[in-house]
Amino acid sequence: MATKTAQKRLTKEFVAMQQDPPPYVWAMPEEKNILTWNFLIRGPPDSPFAGGEYHGVLLFPPEYPFKPPGIKMFTPSGRFYPDKKICFSMSDFHPASWNPAWSVATILTGLLSFMLSDEMTTGSVTTTDAYKRNAAAKSHRFNLESSKFKEAFPDYCTFLMRDLPNMGQKDRGKPDILEDAGKGAVVRPNSNADDPARNGAPAAPASPTTWRQLLYEKWRLCAFIALAVIVSRFSSRG
Repeated sequence: MATKTAQKRLTKEFVAMQQDPPPYVWAMPEEKNILTWNFLIRGPPDSPFAGGEYHGVLLFPPEYPFKPPGIKMFTPSGRFYPDKKICFSMSDFHPASWNPAWSVATILTGLLSFMLSDEMTTGSVTTTDAYKRNAAAKSHRFNLESSKFKEAFPDYCTFLMRDLPNMGQKDRGKPDILEDAGKGAVVRPNSNADDPARNGAPAAPASPTTWRQLLYEKWRLCAFIALAVIVSRFSSRG
């Protein structure tokens, strides 16, 4: 059962996720248990996971945000073992490096960055890029056959894969990440007026460096914060 602190914090983070979702990720808590969040990750373009849709879960402890969550991915990806806990710096495998300032958005951005790397750890597997691309092509069909996915994301149980709210761009009046970094044309999801395909013009490809640069900057910030926390703890002990 969630503490009042965890309840308040996770409610606030749900609102933040709705208002400003990070690129290529989406998450929401279960209706009956705010400590369990289902998430979706979409494979960024120009990666072996392009076109993939990956469903997983964040398992928050009642003591959140003072303790980190457990993380699992259900959809086969060629990167992680399905339904096995994933070890990385923001998961419950590393409570000493956890920073209470980190949020659902921070965790999922870090997970995506880790997913795109070649680092091996508990819960990860080694496969070829061809295997990952094949898994990405089959991912949505796998999810449609999963009862967990259908229960968590009924709005995404469509024959054609739906875009997440932020497919590498920031709307709602904010500067567009892809446009600023790559100066490429951007197709905004669910917008007929801005959809080049609907207007008879081909969409220009997004710059492959855009999402990598964004994730790298966020990941570097998280690593710096973690290092500062560790140094602070050692200093206080001395």
